[in-house]
Amino acid sequence: MTRPSRRNPEDTRNIVIETDVNCYAEGSCMISFGRTKVLCTASFENSVPRFLRGKGKGWLTAQYGMLPRSTHSRMQREASSGKQSGRTQEIQRLIGRSLRAAIDLDILGERQITIDCDVIQADGGTRTAAISGGYVALALCVNQLLREGTIRKNPLKHNIGAISCGVWHGTPVADLDYDEDSNIDVDANFVFTSNNEIVEIQGSAEGNTFSKEQLLSMYDLAQNACTEIFELQNQAIEKSTPPVRASKAV
Repeated sequence: MTRPSRRNPEDTRNIVIETDVNCYAEGSCMISFGRTKVLCTASFENSVPRFLRGKGKGWLTAQYGMLPRSTHSRMQREASSGKQSGRTQEIQRLIGRSLRAAIDLDILGERQITIDCDVIQADGGTRTAAISGGYVALALCVNQLLREGTIRKNPLKHNIGAISCGVWHGTPVADLDYDEDSNIDVDANFVFTSNNEIVEIQGSAEGNTFSKEQLLSMYDLAQNACTEIFELQNQAIEKSTPPVRASKAV
């Protein structure tokens, strides 16, 4: 079995996290998994949605979008059609659920953090890249709020990382690019915490069904890949030198 990318089954693509790429956001990064690139920003509001008002609890939500030429041919902006696609809504709900697992919303208080994930270039695995990069933006946002004294206690409990896996011609493999994802037998996404707990697993047979043994093999591949992601996240956060945030544009 030879993957189109010539990678070994356990190999991820080259993962790069560049922090502080937006001078306005409380936290930001650009995360790359090979040719997949996602801009992640975290924005803070000193309020919560109506359903949480007066409960002393915070909220984290996420939005996801793909730029018109992030893919092989230009797509229409969803705003031009007046509504988001079902795929977009499903992905941003996944990102929100995943990142809420990282944070103690009681400690956050009646405040909201919004994670925006904008796909600059797509070559497979955009939702998992958005989750992994979204955590970095979230952590940088929390660090900024602690520095400013807006919050006094760190509400983050652990890292969140995500990776796609699949079964390529009978062999479980990690970190699918587009060539694999578009021809894969089985497609799965795994979201883990840094203490090896599961946040979410999504998996489906695209061409062939899969066995319990193949599922467990994908699980192990995903867990090992997320261990690598956690290390890269921590390195990026530690090396971050946030600029003085720019004043609001007039």
